[in-house]
Amino acid sequence: MLNLTGRGTAHTCNGATRRDFLQVGSLGAAGLSLAQYAQAKEAGAVKPGHDDKACIMIFNLGAPSQLDTFDMKPDAPSEVRGPFRPIDTAGGFQISEILPKHAEVANHFSLVRSCHHTGAAVHDAGWQMMQTGRQFSGGVSTPHAGAVLSYLKGRKTDLPPFVVLPETMGRGGGNLPNGQAGGFLGKSHDPFALMADPSKPDFKVPDLLPPESMGEARMNRRQKLRDIVDQTVRDFEASENAALLDENFQAAYRMMTSSQARDAFDLTKESQDTRNRYGMNRFGQCCLLARRLVEAGVRFVTINTFLTVFDEVTWDIHGSKPFTSIEGMKNIVAPMYDQGYSALISDLHERGMLGDTMVCNIAEFGRTPKVNPAGGRDHWPQCFTTYFAGGGVKGGQVVGASDPIGGVPADRPVQPGDIIATVFHSLGLKLESHLPGPAGRPFPLVDFGHREIHELF
Repeated sequence: MLNLTGRGTAHTCNGATRRDFLQVGSLGAAGLSLAQYAQAKEAGAVKPGHDDKACIMIFNLGAPSQLDTFDMKPDAPSEVRGPFRPIDTAGGFQISEILPKHAEVANHFSLVRSCHHTGAAVHDAGWQMMQTGRQFSGGVSTPHAGAVLSYLKGRKTDLPPFVVLPETMGRGGGNLPNGQAGGFLGKSHDPFALMADPSKPDFKVPDLLPPESMGEARMNRRQKLRDIVDQTVRDFEASENAALLDENFQAAYRMMTSSQARDAFDLTKESQDTRNRYGMNRFGQCCLLARRLVEAGVRFVTINTFLTVFDEVTWDIHGSKPFTSIEGMKNIVAPMYDQGYSALISDLHERGMLGDTMVCNIAEFGRTPKVNPAGGRDHWPQCFTTYFAGGGVKGGQVVGASDPIGGVPADRPVQPGDIIATVFHSLGLKLESHLPGPAGRPFPLVDFGHREIHELF
């Protein structure tokens, strides 16, 4: 047990509070050193020349309807095709009229219309599968793709290698892990979660600011902080958590005192025109912040478009309260999402960053081919669309196809393992390499039979 006296007291017994653990300089999410990257590279897990690669994963929590967004079926019966018309795009394919700004940047992204999985039609089951490439089973929690990158490459700068915006996912209804964690790689590879809304006027990053009780120590004993901690935590250092504290002390302290980290999270350094371009809402400002973080050296950023499927308007268009209607998707969700995504892609392209930064848009599943009696669509893991831009992806393509009603893949079926393999391929990871799995057994990056979607490249 650890006790630090003073105005801010930290208590830990195999698990400090996140903010108090920061007070003594332990932040697992800050990632590991470049030494691990060198070791992984030497072991052949990382391809040479890919250190500048990054990924922004946009997770469309709630699951958009493929039939109302990216896989229109204008010739299908009205109960299948829905109320929206298809429009032409700069990519040469058609998408829904509710995403006009996507249409303008479609030459930069490519669609995969034949995604499916065999997991339960439950939100958190899909969250786990789509972000890790595997179904949660046997109590084995597979790490998020960003956590794998954190383990193999470590951090590049004072910033953590893996960040989630604006915070990790909330409830999904299935009481399953959501996939946004380090899993069996350990908590040192959990993401740094912002836990704040960057669109708020008083936006600050809670864990980037030291507790008030550190003010005096920072002024008077900044250079001696480790000595003070060492004298106080002798008993703690005999515990299994000591290695975690020692391993991440310097990373946490560097991040808290780093002007680079503060600047990366400081959206006031952007012009108001730029902020307006992305949209002054939570998703839009998260997209802008993701660009700033990648620019500053963060390797992997996941943006959750929403935090839960409960008590907010989301892509979960069952049609009746407490869920969203198709009209709610059209009038509230789609405009916000369309503006933020198109601004991100255009901005990355204009800054010359898109070639090294994959932006992948995924969701837990699709929606039913037929509109339900409430005027919405229900969960449907049998077929849905994902899409990819940047990071070596050739834009303006459509990979795979669904059947005439968007119900099942008709060509080139793609599974979650293939999607994660595609992300890893873009990041320069060798798919044949292994991680230290549960009980120390080698654990493959992707399961046998899964490869990148090669048509995208």
